[in-house]
Parts: sequence; C-alpha cells; structure tokens
Amino acid sequence: MEKQKRFILPENEIPRYWYNIQADMPTKPMPPLNPATREPLKAEDLYPIFAEELCRQELNQTDAWIEIPDEVREMYKYYRSTPLVRAYGLEEALGTPAHIYFKNESVSPMGSHKLNSAIPQAYYCKKEGVKNVTTETGAGQWGASLAYAARLFGLEAAVYQVKISYEQKPYRRSIMQTFGAQVRAHGTPAPSMSTRAGKNILTVNPNHQGSLGTAISEAVELARTTPDCKYTLGSVLSHVTLHQTVIGLEAEKQMEMAGEYPDTIIACFGGGSNFGGLAFPFMRHNILDGKKTRFIAAEPASCPKLTRGKFRYDFGDEAGYTPLLPMYTLGHNFAPANIHAGGLRYHGAGVIVSQLLKDGMMEGVDIEQLESFEAGTLFARAEGIIPAPESCHAIAATIREAKKCIETGEEKVILFNLSGHGLIDMASYDKYFAGDLVNYSLSDEEINKNLEAID
Repeated sequence: MEKQKRFILPENEIPRYWYNIQADMPTKPMPPLNPATREPLKAEDLYPIFAEELCRQELNQTDAWIEIPDEVREMYKYYRSTPLVRAYGLEEALGTPAHIYFKNESVSPMGSHKLNSAIPQAYYCKKEGVKNVTTETGAGQWGASLAYAARLFGLEAAVYQVKISYEQKPYRRSIMQTFGAQVRAHGTPAPSMSTRAGKNILTVNPNHQGSLGTAISEAVELARTTPDCKYTLGSVLSHVTLHQTVIGLEAEKQMEMAGEYPDTIIACFGGGSNFGGLAFPFMRHNILDGKKTRFIAAEPASCPKLTRGKFRYDFGDEAGYTPLLPMYTLGHNFAPANIHAGGLRYHGAGVIVSQLLKDGMMEGVDIEQLESFEAGTLFARAEGIIPAPESCHAIAATIREAKKCIETGEEKVILFNLSGHGLIDMASYDKYFAGDLVNYSLSDEEINKNLEAID
C-alpha cells in the first residue's frame, strides 16, 4: 500500500470559526488587572492601545466559537490550509516505532505561523479607521507578518525589533522594509533613545541588548502617543492565540484523513501563540470528551518561565505599560541570553497557558541551544526542510519523546508544529556548524534574585 506523505484540506474546509478555549476551561484564567487601579481589566481599558474588537476577544470567556470575518478568511486562502506531513524520514533516522506528524506552518508567505494573527489584527484596525499600526518583534517573523498584513489593508507600520535579533537577522529587517514598514525609528534597534521607555532602560543599562519586553514598551508608548495608531502583538495575549487556532482546527481534520489521533502534541514556546494554536482545539477533547493527549511546550533553557518561573501577576513589558497579567514569569526585568531563537526570548507565559500549566493540563520542558540545533539539523537532513531556531525546540522535544518509544516499543502518535522555516536564519546555523554557539545556564539564585527585585 502506498504511503501518504502530506494531507491537505481543500479551501472550503478552511475553518470558519476560531476556537476560544477559555469558554471550556474548568478553571477560568484569573483576570488581568488595570495597572493604575489594580482592578480587573475591562475591555474599554484597552481601547487606547488595541482595536476594540480585539479588546473584546481578549476578555471573552463565554463564547467558544468566534466567527472569522469573510475578508480574513479570503486572505487565509492565499496559503491555507497548510500541510499536515508524516515525518517518515525522521522516524527512519531515529529508528523509532512512533508515528511522527508535523503541521507545516512554514509555507505561509512570511515563512511562519505569525500571519494567522497579523491578518485579523490589521483587518480590525482598518475596520476601526486606524491608519497606523505598531508592534515589537524578536526574530522578525512577527514583524514581517505585520508589515505584510498592514500593506494588505493600506496601513502604515512601525516595528521595534529587539537589538540582538536586529543584528543577528538582518534579512528579516529587509523583508519588513520591502513591505514598507519602518523598522524602529530610522533603523536603530530597540531599546532606543526615541521613546521615554527606551531612554529609561538605556540610562540604567547602556549596554542593554534588548528583549521582547523592552521592544513591547517602546511600541506601546508609540501607540499611546500617536494619533490614529494602534498597537498589535504577536503572541502572549489571548486574542492572538485565538487567531492561531486555525492551525489546530485544520490539524484535527487532517489527522482524521490520516486515520490517527495524537497521543502527544508539541510546540515551541515563547509567549504561547503557536503552542496554543495547535494544542487548544485538541485540548478541548481532553476537557469535554475525556481524551488523554499530552501537551508539551518546549522552551529555551535560557528563558525557562514554564519550568522554573513563578506564577504571579506581572507586567508584559519592561517599562510596566501593559496590564498586569497572571502568568508564569521570570520577572519583566529579566534580560534573556542572546540565543538565536529570538522569538522565544520572552520573560512570561500567556494567561491561558499559565492557568492550564497550573492546573496540570499541559507540561513544559526546557531545551538547551545546542540540543535544539542538533535536532533541527537532523530534521533538515531527514525531511528536507530547514527549521527556524524556534521550531528546533519543538523538534528536540519530539525527538526526546520518539526515543522513549524506542525503549518501550510503543507506536505513539506524536504531532508537532513546525512554526517556521529557517532559510533566513542561516547565520545561526553557520555559527552552530563552526562551533561558536554555546548553552546558557541560569542558577536558581539568578532567577530568584530577579523575581525578588520586582516583588
């Protein structure tokens, strides 16, 4: 019997609704707090920063299904559905009895899953009459996606890119500029001297390499001080993960086509959008139907908020502009090491994921930088796709699980999210092959000291 490699849905099977797991969670997430009043956040508290519909989606804990606007769904058709792929090559390379599948989000125009939320966020801003959008970006996948989505809807975009990624990944900056985005004011990486937040950060630490938390502060400040401008976000917040559930909703149907159901679902983890996007549609069957699928979020060992962070209210940015979020965090002042998985260098986990982790409905694992590149290289040689450094973490966690099946002899079904390709990250691979990459370790003392500083 001929083996099928890829499973692709026709356009009429692209989801018509996003899935909001908050409606089905046994324990609802604690409310975000207004930083000024310390009272539970109301949607209107966010109106000065985000498009109003996004504010309502953010705090919606009652509606399990939220309709995808026709204009957004039409634009999804440019690249969706994305393939579900059976990783026969990886299975053979490992000698594992496990059945490994991956959802290939790298086929989007921007090469990653980020476009799934950039399009609706730009759409809602345009519908509200907004003329300018701003955001932060780490590795540049989100910034590139937002730049493209802004161009689709005739919006001007300003992107604050984290300094270390700005230097490590210059071609992501070029992509943003190709679509007309202004990458940091006049091309100087965040933190900068163009915002009050940037000035304050650099005054304290003139050599600050930047983090997603610092870039968020600058982008939020720009949105609050510029007429007809709204802030957009690539991960962490609940409405972003909501939009990403097109990944898992497609994967459900595609796994049915393959005649299997996942025992384990894995994705890399920065703020939670691609993890939740794949996991949450399947997790609803654990909640509602008694399924026993395991969900594993793979984070960098140098930024281990899930595995070594503390659950508490914390700011989503360094300057303290955002609402206080109930999250697993390393502290909003945490400065991550300069790993090449720039999209994972974030101090906290999203509100929904944090509650699910607290309730034991998912797991976190940490992956060292060298293990991640070793896994990504093996995957590339077995499957012909060079993965983004972020996605390498999911592949490393998948390999760990597949090797366990060698020991037990179990034919477990493992599904992971290939959240992006690494063709613009080859400088990172160059450093790996040259032996110039290192692992970064954090002591408990360092983590506790940082958390104590913001208590």
